[in-house]
Amino acid sequence: MKVAISVPDRVHRAADRAARRMRVPRSRLYVKALEAYLAATSEEEITQQLDAVYGSEGAPADPFLAAASKATLRRSR
Repeated sequence: MKVAISVPDRVHRAADRAARRMRVPRSRLYVKALEAYLAATSEEEITQQLDAVYGSEGAPADPFLAAASKATLRRSR
């Protein structure tokens, strides 16, 4: 689908340079950037919803859950 957008000149120039450096069409660069933004925004919304349920600290109140969570994170690195 084609979409017409307006971007500031400095952003357009930076996008042109990045697309040339990455050897991709500028439109592909814009798609990748938008996908990354949407993914980050989605993750942020999920985090906000979880914070609302579990509290802003994000740590489980149960000591066993806290220890299990830390162990899982250590193994996943």
